[in-house]
Amino acid sequence: MFGRNKQKLRRTYDDLLLADVEQAKVDWDNAKLTQKSVYDADDELEAETKLAEAKYQLLFREARLRRIKGHLQATMIKVNEFNN
Repeated sequence: MFGRNKQKLRRTYDDLLLADVEQAKVDWDNAKLTQKSVYDADDELEAETKLAEAKYQLLFREARLRRIKGHLQATMIKVNEFNN
């Protein structure tokens, strides 16, 4: 009775956050692919890739803090994996 609306709102925003995490992952993957594909990559392209990575990591950390379950398992990465 009490708190149902709060749980419903939380579920709604958790779903939105999951969608944002997945989209950020796709954007980051596209940015990495573009950077690898371009022969003469400039600083701007590298900055865009790092920005996409930072967005993904921020959203991913927020999802982990909120303990969201869903398709997040498929997009899990190690932060150090791509720094090498």
